[in-house]
Amino acid sequence: MSLKARLAREIAIGGPMTVADYVTRCLHDPEGGYYATRPAIGEGGDFVTAPMVSQMFGELIGLWAVELWSRLGAPDRFRLVEVGPGDGTLMADALRAARLAPGFLEACDLVLIEPSGPLRRMQARRLADGDVAPRWVSGLDGVETDAPIILIANEVLDCLPARQFVRTEDGWAERRVVVGEDGELAFGLTSPSAGFVRPGFDMAPGQVIEISAQQAGFGHALGRMMRAATGAALLIDYGRARPEAGDTLQALRRHRKVDPLAEPGQADLTQWADFPTVLEAAVHAGADVTGCMGQGEFLGRLGVQARADALKAGRPEAAAVIDRQLARLTAPDQMGELFKAAAVFAPHGLVVPGWED
Repeated sequence: MSLKARLAREIAIGGPMTVADYVTRCLHDPEGGYYATRPAIGEGGDFVTAPMVSQMFGELIGLWAVELWSRLGAPDRFRLVEVGPGDGTLMADALRAARLAPGFLEACDLVLIEPSGPLRRMQARRLADGDVAPRWVSGLDGVETDAPIILIANEVLDCLPARQFVRTEDGWAERRVVVGEDGELAFGLTSPSAGFVRPGFDMAPGQVIEISAQQAGFGHALGRMMRAATGAALLIDYGRARPEAGDTLQALRRHRKVDPLAEPGQADLTQWADFPTVLEAAVHAGADVTGCMGQGEFLGRLGVQARADALKAGRPEAAAVIDRQLARLTAPDQMGELFKAAAVFAPHGLVVPGWED
């Protein structure tokens, strides 16, 4: 039975399903979930991420990690953790750049957090000849906190779904997935469940807010981890830097937006990262946080222009391609502003690279 048929049966029996629960099933259902069975990443798949746009992205993150390690006192043992490593491109590029600091590689315990079997196999192939052998765990709770931690989470928050609530003329309602009269999945409105808290800003009828317990929980877990181990977690994702309304649920297949209800498990579903919620949860857990800045500004502070110039000097014939890659990563109308960077860290006095002022 297809995932769509199973979901329709469950909804018919158990009632409307929250958007967050629906997205989780579409992505992680063991038999039909997108990441569990058929992740398709890259130009020939359904979507690309920044590390796939250019080697510059992963290299700069690697140098960011080396500088952070130095500011932590260059410990002779630390954990380099990546959450959701995709096909392993970011980490491969980061470790190559880190060869500039042999002591960093010698001290590194590389931990990849990846629940998807197919993606683990991709990562293993990509990192097979690397300088550090990885090991895999399924969640943050599998990472020991007996040594400093440097954590990277690129495009992870957008995979942690949110429930959706709608301001109507008559009050508040929750958007859920229902089975329509034609037997197809559809969106419907129900009364909000107990515990719903109205947003602290005005909204017009028809507007949607998204509330993600999973993103809040991730932020809280990061905060506890950094408080216990010391270090920093770098978060890069597309999303909001301030509380605001917006329906951001989207499904991507072959680089095009498709109906998120049409073929559950066949497309990648995402919602915007809610940086204010994640960072607030980390603070409540005892860690400190930076502010948010656009990806373009962050990469600029790490020296992306100088790296692009060096690549062009070594490969003049590829200069136009490198310029296009740079623009895609940093231009305001591409990934430069919609994508944002922030960090969770401890101890309080630690200065995270990129946030020196």
